[in-house]
Amino acid sequence: MKNYPLEFVRKDGRRTFAEISILPVRDQAGKICEFRGVGHDITERKKSEEQIRYLATHDGLTGLPNRVLFNQILQHAIQSAKRYGRMFAVFFIDLDRFKMINDTLGHDAGDQLLREVAARFKQTLRTVDTIARLGGDEFVVLIEEIEDLSYVTTVARKILSAVLQPITIMGEECRVTASIGVSSYPKDGEDEQSLMKNADIAMYCAKEDGKNNYKLYSTDIKTQSIERLSIETHLRFALERNEFFLQYQARLDVKTAEITGVEALLRWNNPDLGIVTPTRFIPAAEEMGMIVPIGRWVLKTACLQNVAWQKMGLPPICVSVNLSARQLTDDHLIDDIQRAIDESGLEPRLLELEITESVVMRHPARIAVLGKIKELGVRLAIDDFGTGYSSLAQIRHYPIDTLKIDRSFMRNILANPEDKAIARAIISMGRMLSLTVVAEGVETAEQMTFLQEHACDEIQGFHFSLPVPPEQFAELLRNHSPSSGKSRK
Repeated sequence: MKNYPLEFVRKDGRRTFAEISILPVRDQAGKICEFRGVGHDITERKKSEEQIRYLATHDGLTGLPNRVLFNQILQHAIQSAKRYGRMFAVFFIDLDRFKMINDTLGHDAGDQLLREVAARFKQTLRTVDTIARLGGDEFVVLIEEIEDLSYVTTVARKILSAVLQPITIMGEECRVTASIGVSSYPKDGEDEQSLMKNADIAMYCAKEDGKNNYKLYSTDIKTQSIERLSIETHLRFALERNEFFLQYQARLDVKTAEITGVEALLRWNNPDLGIVTPTRFIPAAEEMGMIVPIGRWVLKTACLQNVAWQKMGLPPICVSVNLSARQLTDDHLIDDIQRAIDESGLEPRLLELEITESVVMRHPARIAVLGKIKELGVRLAIDDFGTGYSSLAQIRHYPIDTLKIDRSFMRNILANPEDKAIARAIISMGRMLSLTVVAEGVETAEQMTFLQEHACDEIQGFHFSLPVPPEQFAELLRNHSPSSGKSRK
């Protein structure tokens, strides 16, 4: 008996499937004299099989091809390009602010966002292009039969523009951006693994350069990626190997020329890499989830150092420590602060915690945490102020003591009217709210004069002191003459 699956098309156009079982009937001599068949409808089974095949090769949320199907399509594109001498490009796309929206509004909102972004990709790309979702907020695009890389940059800009448009989710207007890395065949790889890996490397470089942009893969980018990997590898052991240290930069009262405070600045000295600047290792520490234990170490060390200076007979001053966004959302932050104060014996009023303006604006729900910090008797400062979009109405709701004008405004404050206006506005805002205003990045006497004329409270920068080791800061504090604003020799 044999089974024969058959497909039928009904008059209304619907497809149905049937399986026919045919059995030969023999006569007394053993010859086949007729056939008998039994048929049954297998349409539902066929639909289930098709659905299983579809789910195995497509993303269930967006309906786009998944990693399995995209790899098959990419392999076919490589074979075709080899045969006909063509060029194509692979785009690796990652959404920059997806996690924040997903965590804030919930997974349903995150799913809605991903579906909307997928739809925008389809509208932006040609029908012959392939867009797939790899998982999470990662997408990949295959652009075949391109003449040169100028078309690649055009497509990248279109994708960035499409993603940037506002999306209304659960009654909230949300905006996300994308970081795009591009590799091309055959320049950046002639096999599936190389093309995907190099596009991924380029995407991470786009993120590090500020996000909402694209990067074409190059050997320079690969060098940066190797350096980044080396930093991450060594960073995992930096804390336990005591490779971190702190330098201290003084804050000066503009009117009295007294040293009123000091900021603790994290530094890293690795035996293989040498001195690694914070701009190179802090982003890596944040992504690796190491910024919380590192920040805990900074807090404890700065408090102990402040007490050590006082035991040397130096006047008590306030030490400032930076808090990262990750620390602000950590459930153990208040305990960490209290422990640092208790174990060091530092008076809480001599500790100030700095939070950047962008972090404050991104986490308005953390006002309660700031309130708990204030209840400990610790001071609070908003760092890098002026770079975000805070208004007077917003700032007055935060239990802060200090505003620190971002150093970018100091750089061209004498030549740029806009920077002058912003600095004056921040000083005026601080005075209105009874806050201490500190100008960071003050490097020249002319900048100092401008701040004196506009009644800024304090300055911090190379004009008075570089960041220095604790022993050198102790000498500065011991020998400084307020009357002249200089150190006694």
